[in-house]
Amino acid sequence: MTRVDFYILQDVEQTAMHRFACRLAAKAMRNGQRTYLHTASDAQAREVDDLLWAYPPNRLIPHGRLGTPEAEDAPVVVGQRTDSADRLPTDGLLINLADDVPDGPGRFDRIAEIVVGEKRASGRTRYKFYRDRGYPLFHHELDDWEAR
Repeated sequence: MTRVDFYILQDVEQTAMHRFACRLAAKAMRNGQRTYLHTASDAQAREVDDLLWAYPPNRLIPHGRLGTPEAEDAPVVVGQRTDSADRLPTDGLLINLADDVPDGPGRFDRIAEIVVGEKRASGRTRYKFYRDRGYPLFHHELDDWEAR
């Protein structure tokens, strides 16, 4: 069954959530795990796409936007809520940056939900969604995570 990890950051802004997602994607890539970053909008997808080129510093994270030729062989794919569920990857790690749960979360091996101050209410809603469906849930409170 799909494992769901909630990462609770002490940061309050969405940009911290994006930076942490890039770090998770880099770690998953090093471990040979395909990663799908699910965003809420085209603007957020563009922001994450740009950030993956520069963060974390001194690390290259090969990636592409869902539906582009670059994404076909990339270890990291960036998509958004409006993408058709049948185009989403069917395994690996889902990093959810949207406020809702994407369609078919059980198709992934793992799900990472990142919660920052301004997104706590939607994080609680997603937590209840997974809990009510019996997903194994893990909780990680993180402070000073960028120093690691």
